[in-house]
Amino acid sequence: MIEKRFNELYDRAFQRNQKVFSEFLNMEEQSVLKQTYLPCTTFGGYDMAERVVAGFGDEVENDDFPISCLCVSPVSKKFADKLTHRDFLGSLMNLGIKREMLGDIVIADNVGYVFCLEQVKGYIAQSLTRVKHTSVSVKETDTLPDCVQSVPDDSELVVSSCRLDVLICAVYKLSRKEALKLFACGNVFVNSRQTENSSYTVKENDIISVRGFGRFTFTATLRKTKKDRIVVAVKVYK
Repeated sequence: MIEKRFNELYDRAFQRNQKVFSEFLNMEEQSVLKQTYLPCTTFGGYDMAERVVAGFGDEVENDDFPISCLCVSPVSKKFADKLTHRDFLGSLMNLGIKREMLGDIVIADNVGYVFCLEQVKGYIAQSLTRVKHTSVSVKETDTLPDCVQSVPDDSELVVSSCRLDVLICAVYKLSRKEALKLFACGNVFVNSRQTENSSYTVKENDIISVRGFGRFTFTATLRKTKKDRIVVAVKVYK
């Protein structure tokens, strides 16, 4: 059904010669999109967003996407609860908003930055007055906190090989058993494509996403050590 929907959007865009956009896609849906090989552009409101919208049509640019960012902040920071991603998402879902209308929710200094489709931003701005037990105000913003636009950490790792499971163990300090469990649960994605192939050889500029841990980009193989191990460079997004 998801693949059929992507094909419908693609056909509409090129039959009508217009730009057509999907709703927000989770990682599994992005994986299906990758497997269709349909030409499109994806964007989630900021670079490296986990949830993205697919845009079909000629020359789709980031500014074309119908995505807004809402700043949801406590009316009184002094008396506010400690607010989590789950708190913000739960309050939005309680308004009857479908998950596919919402992109990433980034928390910074107890303020939620909610990426959403433009068609629901007005409803959220008018209806969202409380998160958990905290009264909040909502306003659209173009200014994002540093944590959204943060520079990834550059790291050098010494590994036995460039296998996917080996790199995941090294980046997130996991045992091989823990890493293999992530593959079995469908929690590992390479360039937005879900994979269970733990022995995949990672290539330069591959983006690895691990649900529950984050993502990193494999930058380069740098050199070999005297013990014939490999020194690699990665960029880790937190």
